[in-house]
Amino acid sequence: MITRYALFEGTVHPGQTEAFRAAVLAEILPVWRRFPGALAVHVTFADDRDEGAPEFPLILAIDWPDRATVDAFLDHPIRKEGRAATEGVLSRFFTGRIHHHVTTAHSFDPT
Repeated sequence: MITRYALFEGTVHPGQTEAFRAAVLAEILPVWRRFPGALAVHVTFADDRDEGAPEFPLILAIDWPDRATVDAFLDHPIRKEGRAATEGVLSRFFTGRIHHHVTTAHSFDPT
């Protein structure tokens, strides 16, 4: 199994944390869950961090069965919807950037 992570590095606008979280759950997560081939979509809201460490108030992760499925997703037209939903929420509530990481450090047994 491969997990593709989007790490949101930056800050949520002051006083907007709950609205940001609600928008992620209502506007971003449903779109990402519609991507063909995705096994699961996870979102983690970080409440605490180590002093001096970058702030990652959101980590979005999508589990895929293999690298070929990830590659097909990257070229799939529905990805535009996911990007638009994500950019819409970020533009309203967030200052920062997104890092994308892919790891193969998981095993998956569908049975």
